[in-house]
Amino acid sequence: MIRVLVVDDDRLVCAHLRIIVDAAADVEVVGVAHDGAEAVESVIRLAPHVVLMDLHMPGVDGLTAIDRIGRLPDPPRVIALTTFDLDAYVVRVLAGGAAGFLLKDTPPEDLLGLIRVAADGHTVLSPGPASRLAADSARRRADRQRALARISILSPGETEILAGIGAGRSNAEIAALLNFSEATVKTYVSRMLTKLDCANRTQAARLAYDAELGGS
Repeated sequence: MIRVLVVDDDRLVCAHLRIIVDAAADVEVVGVAHDGAEAVESVIRLAPHVVLMDLHMPGVDGLTAIDRIGRLPDPPRVIALTTFDLDAYVVRVLAGGAAGFLLKDTPPEDLLGLIRVAADGHTVLSPGPASRLAADSARRRADRQRALARISILSPGETEILAGIGAGRSNAEIAALLNFSEATVKTYVSRMLTKLDCANRTQAARLAYDAELGGS
């Protein structure tokens, strides 16, 4: 039996979700909470397998609750369930350790299936956010390949300097990290900008970001 905790400040939403979930033979609602603080307490007390978490609630919001739950020993799988179809929320939710991001217009039969998938250890996403994340991932890969092709003409030293610029470091900071003189770094930077056809450090920093260069 998959144990589910429902978290939403709207009691009608909680009642509706309880009806949907309890209709399944292998899934049950073991409790409800109406804010993030109560959600964390309920997770500790009830040990659910899956938490359906609203994001916008008074007091402790869903994003904060997701982070706190993720820090618990053996945390449950948390699925954000919201009306706000915004990419910024999707990224924050997944970065916070949630198992998924679903919209509240998800059909009941699909919701049950996705709860099972999340309980089994997989990530679940509504179609809209999923397609946008896939498109963004493909765009990032293409940007990285173009950036790597551009910086392939750099020497190892110039590449290290570019990584430092990408990390927002000054010439003095880069010099200290690489055991170069500041004058040497300044020469490297000037030569590197010319090679890359970058007008300034800002353009070079963007190129380092696209290439996913780590700061030295």
